[in-house]
Amino acid sequence: MNKTIILCTCLAASAISRNARAQDERQYTEGPVTEVDEAFVEYGHFEEYIDWLNSTWKPTMEAMKKAGLIIDYKVFRLTPKSPDQPNIYLWITFKNAAAALDKGIELEAVAKKIICSTECQNKARVARSEYRKVLGTEYIRELILK
Repeated sequence: MNKTIILCTCLAASAISRNARAQDERQYTEGPVTEVDEAFVEYGHFEEYIDWLNSTWKPTMEAMKKAGLIIDYKVFRLTPKSPDQPNIYLWITFKNAAAALDKGIELEAVAKKIICSTECQNKARVARSEYRKVLGTEYIRELILK
């Protein structure tokens, strides 16, 4: 009888110990990081902005993807509830946080090759600001559940 009690106690302690270890481990892994740029394009300028995305932004993203600096990119159109909300999201997905935050020099070098110098790009940004307002940027990380 004592052997049975000791064996049951050992089995229960072992199960509790395994359960405690499992609860101590994350139940997800950290996945890719996506930069989400939020913008509002003024009424009457949407097609003009799409033309810029197709002529300049998309080739730059393709070059960054080919260089292995990004995983993917997407454009989303939103229906804002008020004028202070975005009607365009630009998503740029990186392998991880380091790729998203620490590759600025490499990303800029690709943009210079595809578009033009930084000064030239800044002038174009000012021109686009006539009809497009950048509302913010945030970084989101995918969590891959176990």
